[in-house]
Amino acid sequence: MTTGLTSPAATTSPTRADASPHAYDVGLLILRLALGLTIAAHGTQKLFGWFGGGGIEGTGQFFAQSGYPSGKTMAVIAGLSETFGGLGLVLGLLTPLAGAAVLGTMINALAVKWGGGFFAPAGVEYELLLLAGAAGLALTGPGRIAVDRFLPGLRAHRLRYGVAAVVLAVVIAALVLLIRD
Repeated sequence: MTTGLTSPAATTSPTRADASPHAYDVGLLILRLALGLTIAAHGTQKLFGWFGGGGIEGTGQFFAQSGYPSGKTMAVIAGLSETFGGLGLVLGLLTPLAGAAVLGTMINALAVKWGGGFFAPAGVEYELLLLAGAAGLALTGPGRIAVDRFLPGLRAHRLRYGVAAVVLAVVIAALVLLIRD
């Protein structure tokens, strides 16, 4: 005769369903803060020359030397994409689009640095890490500790939002690369 009792280990062991959603939210917040602040700082280097950056003038010259037409205009576009994309990630505001802004910029950064190997200082490891983080956040959403949580259309992140944002970033980045010499 069986008693129908289960062992204590079977009833108290944690399962995936028991995992705290708060742990995921805090993890996504940490990722958003690190990635967003890093990329926003890079954007302010381009726009204002902060943190030892070249400002629009110096960054524009770099873009022109890298084969982009109208270097100053490209510097402004990259600076705005990085600054506002980064701040959007920090706040968890319009997260799929913020991730797409960073993703598109990093696709272009990879194209410029390609051929220097994988590892820093000449390689692409840094840009690839930023690209992957931005794409991941665009696809997963910001978690519950985010401004998006208070926006009706984005309250519940949908994978299709992230996929659409990633596709948009890839298409725009490809178009920009097509005009590069």
